[in-house]
Amino acid sequence: MLKRTIASLILLPLFIFVLYGGTPLYILEMVVVAIALHEFYKAFRAKNMNPIFILGYIFSVYLAAKNIFGLPIWYTYAIIFILFLIGIVHILSGKYDVMDFSVTFLGIFYIGLLFDFIIITMDNFAKGSIYVWIIFVIAFATDTFAYFIGSMIGKHKLIPSISPKKTIEGCVGGILGSAFSCVVFGYIFGLNMTLMFFLGCVGSVIAQLGDLFASSIKRFAGIKDYGKIIPGHGGILDRFDSVLLVAPFVYNAIKFFTN
Repeated sequence: MLKRTIASLILLPLFIFVLYGGTPLYILEMVVVAIALHEFYKAFRAKNMNPIFILGYIFSVYLAAKNIFGLPIWYTYAIIFILFLIGIVHILSGKYDVMDFSVTFLGIFYIGLLFDFIIITMDNFAKGSIYVWIIFVIAFATDTFAYFIGSMIGKHKLIPSISPKKTIEGCVGGILGSAFSCVVFGYIFGLNMTLMFFLGCVGSVIAQLGDLFASSIKRFAGIKDYGKIIPGHGGILDRFDSVLLVAPFVYNAIKFFTN
C-alpha cells in the first residue's frame, strides 16, 4: 500500500501537465509514449524478437508535432504509411523479420494512437478540459476499487492463467466503484448523469480488458513488470495499460452522446 501511495505522488506532476495543457502537455505525451514504447518493445526482446525501436520513437515525436501545430488527421495516415514502408525496407535488408515488423506496428497502434486520444478528448470538446479527467477517473477508480474489494472478499478467480490475483468480486467492485466515481464527478461538474453512469460501467469493463491484455503480454514475454520507473507499479505501461483502451472509448462515447 505504501508503494502505491508513493506511485500516486510520483504521478501527480503528470496531472499538473494535463491541467495546464498546451505545448508542455504535448511534449510530455511524446516522452511518455516513447518510454511506453521502449518498455513494450523491450518486453518482446525476452522472446528473441527485435522490434524496430526507432520507428516507434519517430511516431512519438510526430504526435507532439501534430498536436503543437494542429496538423490534420491525414498527416497521421501519411506518417504511418511512410513508417510502414521504412519497416518493409528493414525486412528486405534481412536485419528484421515479419514478427519484428508486426510487434513494431502493434506498439505504434496500441500505445501511440490510443494514448493520443487523451489529447484528442481534451482538445476537441467544449468541455474537453473536464471530460479528459473522466479517462483517469475510470481507470484509477476501477483499479483502486477492484484491488480493495478483491483483497477483502475476493474468492473466485477471474482469469488465473493470465492474472492469478484478480477475482470476479474485484471485477464487479471495480465496475461499481468506477460508476460511483463517475457519477460523483459528473454531479460536481454538472455533466449528464446518464452519460457518466454509462461511461463508469462500460469504461470499467474496458479498463479491465486493457489491464488483462497488458498482463497477457507480460505473461507471454515472461516478465513481471514492463519497467521500474514507478515504485509499486513497474513501468509507465504498467500504470497506463487500462488508460490506453479507456481513452478512445471515452472520446467516442462523448462524441456520440453530445452530437
